[in-house]
Amino acid sequence: FSGSVSVCVSVYFSARHPRRKAATLKMDEASLTVNNELDSEMFVSWLSDHCYQCVYQPLGVVPARPAPGVPSSVDFTVGTQHGINLQMNSSALNLELCTVQFHFGEHGNYSLWVKNLNDSSVVNCSLVTDTEPVSSYLRNSCFLIHNLMLRLGNSMETERLINSELGSPGGIVETATDSILPNPASPIRRLRSLDTFRGISLVIMVFVNYGGGRYWFFRHESWNGLTVADLVFPWFVFIMGTSTSLSVSSALRSGLTRFSLFAKVLWRSTQLFLIGVFVINPNYCQGPPWDTLRIPGVLQRLAFSYLAVAALDLLTKPGGCIVVCGLCFAQDAWWHSARDFLLYWPAWLCVVVLETVWLCLTFLLPVPGCPGGYLGPGGIGDMGQYPNCTGGAAGYVDRWLLGEKHIYQTPSSRLIYMSHMPFDPEGVLGSINSVLMAFLGLQAGKILLHYKNQHSSIMSRFLIWGLVLGVISATLTKCSLNEGFIPVNKNLWSLSYVTTLGCFAFVFLVLVYYTVDVRKWWSGAPFFYPGMNSILVYVGHEVLEEYFPFRWRMANSQSHAEHLTQNLLATSCWVLISFVLYRKKIFWKI
Repeated sequence: FSGSVSVCVSVYFSARHPRRKAATLKMDEASLTVNNELDSEMFVSWLSDHCYQCVYQPLGVVPARPAPGVPSSVDFTVGTQHGINLQMNSSALNLELCTVQFHFGEHGNYSLWVKNLNDSSVVNCSLVTDTEPVSSYLRNSCFLIHNLMLRLGNSMETERLINSELGSPGGIVETATDSILPNPASPIRRLRSLDTFRGISLVIMVFVNYGGGRYWFFRHESWNGLTVADLVFPWFVFIMGTSTSLSVSSALRSGLTRFSLFAKVLWRSTQLFLIGVFVINPNYCQGPPWDTLRIPGVLQRLAFSYLAVAALDLLTKPGGCIVVCGLCFAQDAWWHSARDFLLYWPAWLCVVVLETVWLCLTFLLPVPGCPGGYLGPGGIGDMGQYPNCTGGAAGYVDRWLLGEKHIYQTPSSRLIYMSHMPFDPEGVLGSINSVLMAFLGLQAGKILLHYKNQHSSIMSRFLIWGLVLGVISATLTKCSLNEGFIPVNKNLWSLSYVTTLGCFAFVFLVLVYYTVDVRKWWSGAPFFYPGMNSILVYVGHEVLEEYFPFRWRMANSQSHAEHLTQNLLATSCWVLISFVLYRKKIFWKI
């Protein structure tokens, strides 16, 4: 019998079938009624298209038909964020009857009919749309934000003020200022493109942290792959490295010693780390819950990356010649056009050592109960063979070093892969690769320093770096989502994730630099303003998230439109606040 079973699957939309009253559905849900016209009980299971090498999960059992021509029916609720594979099995023989792949629409009502055709050995599965889904994509809520940004972007200031970010860019690039460094003696024209780049990253970060309208593409990817939410934090780390390069150069030229600069960098990193621990743990007034205090976080990783790249820059910064193989070559050597890279070979050597440590720990460290070099999500992934191996070595190191209760308890892998192990996306091993991301930004700063006012040279080198990093990413991933040597993974901050986002950062920086500082087609507003007060905006949006006007009681909490409107307005409030603070020359410096 099993060899003669054929499957006929038809997916169509029809108004011929009677509409039924929809059950109370939440956001990103649809109603599915499975009608069984077979003489045997049927077991229904499901699997998300987004779940790689996963085990089918039970949805429910549909009884056999009570009488000929009278189907049995069971209602189910299914998700609509991604496509779903439905599998119908005969309960008695454990035989697959048919499989249906479909992407359900939000709040739609669907019927799945399972019946025998004239030949009793042929099972037919037909999916019918009874009630069309709603359109959950908002088209008109952006109008208010568009107008607000236009009003904020009308003015083009001619002067730059002191920046509050981790290092800050200078207009005559080698004399950039920073809040931990003294101002240069002569006034300078600052590079607005770097603050604009930082502001764009920050504004998107605030928006996705507030919910992003509860759309899946504004949330972090469950495991391998990228969404909009996965782009912004690495870009923030990248531009921090760029600013650090310029500010360290400015400070050394102004006469500060390397030791005094390192002391200030260390103190500032400590402050950032402590602020980060305060922000991500609730109960600000009652004190942190010490037994479940989360230690890693966004600002903590920024602090570590800043400390590492600033220390590397200070400790390995060369004098006036390039030293290779023990020889000091003149500035007019034929390879002098690569001085922005060769001058800093000791720092690059240190970064290569760090990456070697990451690779060794990731692929060689023995993790109990897990295969060597495991990079998967655990849970139901990898056919459910390693449910407790979420993140492999990265998760194991965090749980061993920090303790399970002191890392993130609800990672994004829970949504699709149903993993149950705590895992922190800002963990220890990933911090090594965040140093690489910051160092790539530092390299961008070196290009700005060595080729000041040579716009073509600057942009061409940015594009070359983008190309090199893109080739490395293509090699590591084999141009695939899950089949590469090292997939792109934000949770792990994998090497391919850093090279991919580094490629995007260099290319995007070229666009912003060209439009803002070279052609001056755009002032950078409104993103320029939060880029000037980034620490205040980030900390403020975290601490005040639950207060009006950043959040209010909704009429319909299951509406994407209402969530998107609230999140856009909340984000715009921070843009407006940063604009007012800029006009009043108020900047939070640490």
